[in-house]
Amino acid sequence: MNVLIIEDEKPAARRLSRLLAELSVEVSVMLHSVRESIEWFQNNEHPDLIFLDIQLSDGLSFEIFENVEVHSAIIFTTAYDEYALQAFKLNSIDYLLKPIDDEELETAVKKFKSLKPSAQKISLDFEDIKKLLVNPLEREYKKRFTARVGQHLKIINADEVECFYSENKGTYAATLDGRNYLLETTLENLENELEPKIFFRVSRKFYVNINHIKDIVSYTNSRLQIKLNRFSEQEIIVSRERVRDFKLWLE
Repeated sequence: MNVLIIEDEKPAARRLSRLLAELSVEVSVMLHSVRESIEWFQNNEHPDLIFLDIQLSDGLSFEIFENVEVHSAIIFTTAYDEYALQAFKLNSIDYLLKPIDDEELETAVKKFKSLKPSAQKISLDFEDIKKLLVNPLEREYKKRFTARVGQHLKIINADEVECFYSENKGTYAATLDGRNYLLETTLENLENELEPKIFFRVSRKFYVNINHIKDIVSYTNSRLQIKLNRFSEQEIIVSRERVRDFKLWLE
């Protein structure tokens, strides 16, 4: 397995290399900047796997892909939190939050080996990425929504919404007063509009508001069931693949 590390902090790169060696994974090259990486990819055979830091000394590592077409699997190493990373629509194998935990690293390497991904083209929307990396305190999230009720428009404050959910190709806001309002949007569009510390997408069908969770109960197949203060029309189940991130979000 041909492995490359791109990390601007040389002590961190050396530590990651040592951890990988303990897993019998040898690192062939370590690069430390966007410029150095572009030059290297233009003149060398691309590796099977890249451990890629998002923020490098001379810019975002995504700028590498603006200049060269990289055919490698990627495991991101980053200090950015999991909420930002959930929105990266990339062909990455995994991501590791710094400081890197040796057990999480081992899990990521095993995941790569089990998937054995073939060469792939990395496709990025750089404008979306830049928005995601803005300091959350500087970002503006949607505070109000409107829904048509007969001949009227109803204004719905985001903090009054217990959950957003999809049903029969429609997207609804379930509010504190027990009403369900049909919105002219989709759950996918809400992904970049909702405050991630307040709303979490627990499944393909539901976003929940942390301030209106009444109870969380163990459910079958290692899943969780959420009970809200008013909404009870449907069961809200945290899908198994989202349970870990959901627990982190709660903290």
